[in-house]
Amino acid sequence: MKTLNLKWFEVERLVQELAWREFFQNVWSHKKDGIFSDIKNQQINDENSGIPKAVLNAETGIEVLDDAVNELYETGYIHNHLRMYLSSVCTNIAHFHWFESAKWLYYNLLDGDLASNHLSWQWVCGTFSSKKYFANQDNLNKYFNSKQKNTFLDVDYSEFDDLKVPEILKESQKLNLMTILPILPKPNLENKKTLLFNYYNLDFKWHKDKDFQKVFLLEPSIFEKFPVSEKCIEFALKLSENIPNIKIFIGEFSDLVSEISAENISFKEHPLNLHYEGNSEKISNLFTVETECSSFFSYWKKVKKGLQKDFETN
Repeated sequence: MKTLNLKWFEVERLVQELAWREFFQNVWSHKKDGIFSDIKNQQINDENSGIPKAVLNAETGIEVLDDAVNELYETGYIHNHLRMYLSSVCTNIAHFHWFESAKWLYYNLLDGDLASNHLSWQWVCGTFSSKKYFANQDNLNKYFNSKQKNTFLDVDYSEFDDLKVPEILKESQKLNLMTILPILPKPNLENKKTLLFNYYNLDFKWHKDKDFQKVFLLEPSIFEKFPVSEKCIEFALKLSENIPNIKIFIGEFSDLVSEISAENISFKEHPLNLHYEGNSEKISNLFTVETECSSFFSYWKKVKKGLQKDFETN
C-alpha cells in the first residue's frame, strides 16, 4: 500500500477489515471452545434448530441470496456482505439458532475460519454484539445490482422487529455434515527435526530454507468435530503442494508421536492444536495484541495508533 503513495485515510478501511479477522482470532485464543456457544448474550427468538431448507437449497426467492448460495456450492467462496445477509435471514428473520447454520457455511468455505465465521454469525444475531443486524431488499439491490421487489425483505427497517417468519423459511433441515479424508499411502517418516503443518497452517515460507522434515497432519477427530467439504480438503491438499517434499499424514497427533518424538516436532500455536506436544512457535499476526479484547472497538483502539504512526513515518 505504501508503494502506491496512499494516505492513511485511504487505506484505513482495508486495514480495519484485516483487523477484524485478527480480533476474532484474539477472542478465540482467550475463549477457546467458548466461541461455539452464545458468547455474550443469549440469542433471542431462536425457536428453530437446523437450517432453513430454503436457504440450504437456494430457494428463498431472494435472487441475490439464492445466487450466492449456488456460487458457494460451486466455488467455495461468497462475498463478505452476503455472508452477513444469509446469517441475518437464518437467525433474525427465520428465528433459527445460529450454530447449525454457521457450521453449514464453514463446511463449504474454502477460506473458512472457525473464529471469523462463528463469531461473525454471533455478531449478526446479537449474541456477540449489542444489537441484531438486518439488511432489507433495498440494501441488497443497492450493493448487488438487483432490482427485485415484493420479497419478504422488501420492508422498512422499522418493521423487522415485529416481522413474522416468512412461510418460505419455516421448514427446517437437519444437517449431516461429514468430512471425507483421502485414502493415501502411509508416508515414510523419520524421527528427525520436523515442521508440523495442519489445516490452519500451510505457510510455505515457514522455515523455508532450513533442513526440516515437513509433515501435513490431517486429524480425523478435528474434522469430525468441525467438518469441511471434500472440496475444502482438496483445496488444502493443493495448497500443501507449495511446500517442497511435504508428507501427508492422516491420523491423530498421538499416532504421529509414536513415530516422531515430540522433542523433534515444531508447530505454530493455534486453539485447535492445544493437544500437540513439542516446540510451539507464535503464529504470525499482522498486529500484536496479547490481552483479551471484549469488543472490536477496544481491539482497534490498541492497534490503530501504532499502525497509523508506522504507516505515515516509514
